[in-house]
Parts: sequence; C-alpha cells; structure tokens
Amino acid sequence: MSSEPRAYRSPRRERDAARTREEILDAARGLFVSRGYLRVTMADIAREAGTAVKTVYASAGTKSELLRELLRLDVAESAASATIEELRSAPDLAAAAACLARGTRSDHERFSDSIDLLYASMGDEGADRIWGQVVGSYRGALREAATVLVAKGFVSERLDVEEVSDRLWFCFGIAAWRTLLKDCGWDYGRAESWLGAQAVAALRGPGSG
Repeated sequence: MSSEPRAYRSPRRERDAARTREEILDAARGLFVSRGYLRVTMADIAREAGTAVKTVYASAGTKSELLRELLRLDVAESAASATIEELRSAPDLAAAAACLARGTRSDHERFSDSIDLLYASMGDEGADRIWGQVVGSYRGALREAATVLVAKGFVSERLDVEEVSDRLWFCFGIAAWRTLLKDCGWDYGRAESWLGAQAVAALRGPGSG
C-alpha cells in the first residue's frame, strides 16, 4: 500500500476559484472593449474584479492569455458547424447564400462584444497573433462552405474552391459585417439580406439557381 497522503479536494474552494476566474474574465472583457486592450493594465483588471494582481495571474494568466481565453470561449460556441450542416441540404444557391448570411449573422450578433474586443486589441504583438488565429478559423469555416457550394454545382464553373472562399470572405467576413453595422449603422436584418444577395451575385454562373 502507498503511504503517500491522498490529495484533498475542496468543492467549495474549487467553486470559489471558478467564480473568481469568471469575474476576472468579465472584468477584462469590459475594460478591453471600453478602454482599448493596449491601455488596460493587469492592475486595472484586478481592481475591476475586486481582487489582487497576483490572483489575476494565478487564476487567468497574462493579459494576452486573458484575451485568448475570452475569444476561445466564443469560438467554441460558434454556429459554424451547424451552418455547414444546414448548407449541405440547401436546394440552390439562393438558399445556400441565405443560410450563410443567417449563420454568420448569428455569430456576429451573439459575439459583437468579442468582435469589438478584437478591434480594440489590434496593435499588440500577442493580440495580433490571436487576431490571426480567429481570422484563420473563420476563413477556414468559409472555405469549408465553399467546398460544399462547388461540390453541389451551385457556383459558376469558372470559380474554384479558393476563389469561392475569397468571395465568401468578402461577403460574410468580419469586415463586411462591421462596415454595415458599425460604419453605416444598418441593423442586422438589413445587413443579412443585403450580404446574402451580394453573395448570390458574386457566385452565380450560367444555370445556377
């Protein structure tokens, strides 16, 4: 028999630690968006969360790790997988474009704070790497959508997967939504309808639906 003492786990302590981490993440998100990532210090986050700086580091890591965790949680909850599955059963290009407009709208509407957070963090080396990862994940999902559209014969025969992927990014990427919502002041419904129509125009070939 082993003589080593069994590690003691305190459910209450674990709950308190989880709650502290959540409060730190919430404080970081609010400060990053309102002040800009570069202007926020770890002391600011600790003060907003009502805890000590060393607790912030111990519970959630560095500032860039806080940002990465905030965005990771949103990526994990993205509607991308469900949208791709719905896309596979679309009967024509118009329905497929509407599906993508609806799916990307869902993510932009749900995660608008995180998208603001991404823009607020630009200019920091660590944050820029995270931005690249988020964009890569988003573009990867749209490339998967492009593969489906090409396989179903919905797009012009002159367009390959890469070309379709680029056009989907132009129509449904982060900048497209942000331009209409933030710069032009459109509502989500109007933007969804218009972007879907632009995707049909950009991808339609002779004989497409």
